[in-house]
Amino acid sequence: MAKGVKVAVVSTVFAVMVGGAGYGAYNFVSAMSDDGSGGVGDAKRSGPPSAEEIKETSRDFFAAWEKGNAASAAALTNNSTTAEVLLTDYAADAHIGDVRITPGKATGATVPYSVKATVSYEGKSKPLAYSSKLTVVRGVTTGKALVDWQPSVVYPKLQQDDRLVTGASANPAIEAVDRDGKVLTKEKYPSLGPVLDALRERYGSDAGGTPGIELVIKHPDQTPDTSLLTLAEGKAGKLRTTISATAQAAAEKAVKLYDQSSVVAVKPSTGEVLAVANNRTDAFNAAFEGTKAPGSTMKIITAAMLIDNGVTSMNGPAPCPPDAVWQGQTFKNLTGMQPNENATLANSFMRSCNTAFIKLIDEKPLTDESLTLEAQDRFGIGEDWRTGIVSFDGKVPAVSGPDRAANAIGQGQVQMNPLNMASVTATAITGAFRQPYLVSPKLDDRELATAKGLPYNTASQLKQMMRLTATQGTAAKAMAGLGGDIGAKTGSAEVDGQQVSNSWFTGFRDDMAAAAMTEEGGHGGDAAGPIVAAVLRAAG
Repeated sequence: MAKGVKVAVVSTVFAVMVGGAGYGAYNFVSAMSDDGSGGVGDAKRSGPPSAEEIKETSRDFFAAWEKGNAASAAALTNNSTTAEVLLTDYAADAHIGDVRITPGKATGATVPYSVKATVSYEGKSKPLAYSSKLTVVRGVTTGKALVDWQPSVVYPKLQQDDRLVTGASANPAIEAVDRDGKVLTKEKYPSLGPVLDALRERYGSDAGGTPGIELVIKHPDQTPDTSLLTLAEGKAGKLRTTISATAQAAAEKAVKLYDQSSVVAVKPSTGEVLAVANNRTDAFNAAFEGTKAPGSTMKIITAAMLIDNGVTSMNGPAPCPPDAVWQGQTFKNLTGMQPNENATLANSFMRSCNTAFIKLIDEKPLTDESLTLEAQDRFGIGEDWRTGIVSFDGKVPAVSGPDRAANAIGQGQVQMNPLNMASVTATAITGAFRQPYLVSPKLDDRELATAKGLPYNTASQLKQMMRLTATQGTAAKAMAGLGGDIGAKTGSAEVDGQQVSNSWFTGFRDDMAAAAMTEEGGHGGDAAGPIVAAVLRAAG
């Protein structure tokens, strides 16, 4: 029956058009066929839309949107079905009305515009203002000028399958505070935004607050809602975190030095996360959830494996030849590294000699599983960490062939993030694996991951090798000027398709360990190093 009604309506409009109702009715019928169903109209055009077409199409689209006519607005796009759903939800689910759109000056086929509207729900109203842009393209089938449909046309932060919804908040607001009771806000610590949203999602109902009324973006996966506008304040519950406001401020400032950077700081004696910051073009918490090859920072775990299995020791042999062949694949060192056939493990570690580690992984009793077991049993990698928010707890798979050698130097199939590497450093210098966490496990009775940690002798050697690296080796430049007990390890990870390697760096100063990663940042000491050093400086 619904289908019959639709046909009747279109037939009526066509009859009125034939009877001389004018251009408006004709234009409506033409628009109805823009997504490929044919229809009547001008001869099919080709090439980029003209300035006049861009002006007319955007004007008509804005006019239909302002009137709340989702179907008419959607018909002026190149994806009318999807557009109509989102434009309908704009009024029905997001409760956004009184829409006024002001177009700006077009740049080519792109038209910027500002939106002023009102969000109203259960007697509560607030103004909403934002800016976005659209692009006019030539319809492939009909040749008509159409709005190139993207979710961001409706709201700039919308991604594929996101929805705008206004209603009672799913979780009460929280007032997150640091370890000393200082309030942590998105405004003061911008990169904490996704973290605070995640904490609210998980602990809002446990922190003693009551929900308010909000306009939010609902995401299709498990990502917490993104709050856009609060119509009515609920009562915020107080949530104490392990964050140090001082360290967080330093981390926020440090990641701004380089794009696509992330850093985490932990307290080795407890596992508490002291800072987490990201400087990215997206909202991804790469510091906790990233899955990237960590480069030579992985040599901390590999060195521990060599020592624990009796292959060598800090002052034992670890020759550094110009190249090393493993099962048909040749591995080399960084350009400019001088070979040293008489090198000790400490010397090869602090200079970050790849070939020294490749040469040693074939020694008995090492097997394809040895590095995996060292990472898992000693450092807690892959042991289901429960930090308080979503996190990735590292991956060191047991592999044979060339990837076994590549894994040993932090390439191959190894995956880590700054949280993992900060924890690796904390375990290396204390001998104990203490799973990092952002919220006390006492709040929700969750069990933290465990691992047996390192023998005292192994930990003391690792700590001393990291001290040498920070004072005489590849990390010396980045760590220069830091007082106290310091140590570090650099890393650079080559990634397929990238011209420049990812920069990794992990280090410690007294009872703080930190790790950073900068995508396409080059050598470890070039980008990630200064970030870690800046955060460690806050420890004093």
